[in-house]
Amino acid sequence: MTHPSFPGNRPVRLLRHLDQITTELQQGAVAIGNFDGVHRGHRRLVQRLIEHARKVGGPAVVFTFDPHPARLLRPAEAPPPLTWSERKASLLTELGVDAMIAYPTDQHLLSLSSREFFDTVVLGQLNARAMVEGPNFRFGRGREGDVHQLTSFCREAGIDLEVVPPLLLDAHYISSSRVREAVRQGDVDAARQMLTHPYRIRGLVTHGARRGATLGFPTANVEGIDTLLPSTGVYAGRAWTNDVRWPAAIHIGPNLTFNEQTLKVEVHLIGYQNSLYGEPLEVDFLARLRDIRPFASVEELKEQLQQDVRSASQIVEQFVDN
Repeated sequence: MTHPSFPGNRPVRLLRHLDQITTELQQGAVAIGNFDGVHRGHRRLVQRLIEHARKVGGPAVVFTFDPHPARLLRPAEAPPPLTWSERKASLLTELGVDAMIAYPTDQHLLSLSSREFFDTVVLGQLNARAMVEGPNFRFGRGREGDVHQLTSFCREAGIDLEVVPPLLLDAHYISSSRVREAVRQGDVDAARQMLTHPYRIRGLVTHGARRGATLGFPTANVEGIDTLLPSTGVYAGRAWTNDVRWPAAIHIGPNLTFNEQTLKVEVHLIGYQNSLYGEPLEVDFLARLRDIRPFASVEELKEQLQQDVRSASQIVEQFVDN
C-alpha cells in the first residue's frame, strides 16, 4: 500500500491511544521519543523522518509518551516538562509531521520488554517501514533496549533505520536537559537559540491583588502552569489570547516592594484594554530584562515599570522568529 499524499501540510493528528491509528497512518516512518521542547536537534531528526516517509510512500509519525515515563518510574527524579502535548503536536506539525501519538504512559507499557514493545507498537500497531532515532534512544522495560538492539530488530523485520547524531551548539549537544537548565536559570535567550520557537508557558488568568492596575500597569495573574517556570525575574515576551499576540512584560516572583513572599507570574499585555479573568493565556519568553528587587517607593517602582515596558516593547518589535 502506498500513500502518495504523505507527507503533507495537513494539521497534525494528535492521537491518545493506539487503537485510534488508522491504516493511512501505518506503513510509514516512525520516530519514538519524548521530544520535550521540540528543539533544533529534534528538527533535524524530523527532517530525516520526513525524507524516509517520502521514500516508503507513507506518513511521518512521532510516538511520544504522556506523561514522561520517569513520572511513573522515578517520580522524585522526573524532569519538569517543557511542553504540553497539544503544543508539542503543533510544533511538530509545523516541522511537517503527519501524526503525533501521545501514548498515555501506564504500567502495562512500562512492563513490556524491548522485544515486546517493538513487536506490539512498531510492527503491530504502526506497521512501520522505516525508523529514525537518536543515538541515546532506549526502549523497553528498564530501558533495556538501545540502538544496537533496535538495529537488530529492524534488520530482522526489513525496516530501514537511521540513527541521527545530536546537534552541536557552542561545542555542546542540544538536548531537552540542556534547554531545561537554561530555562531554570532564566536564560531564556539561550533556550530560544536551542528551541525551534521561544520558550512558552500556559495557564489560567485569575484574580490578583490588582496592584498593577492601581499603578497604571494592569497585569494578568497566571496560575495552573504545568511546565517548567523560568527563574524569578522580569522578562520581555509575547502573550497569546484568542490567537491574538500582544507584546508583554512578565514578572516572575514575589512582589518584594510590598513585602510579599508568594511566587507569582504576572503578565502585562502592552496595549491590551479588556479583562482576561478566567481566560487561558500562553506566554512566550524572548529575553530576560532584570532581576526582581524591592523599591524604596511606589514612584520608584512605577519608573522602573515604565522602563520595563519600553524595553519589552523594543525587544518584541525587533524580534524575528527562529
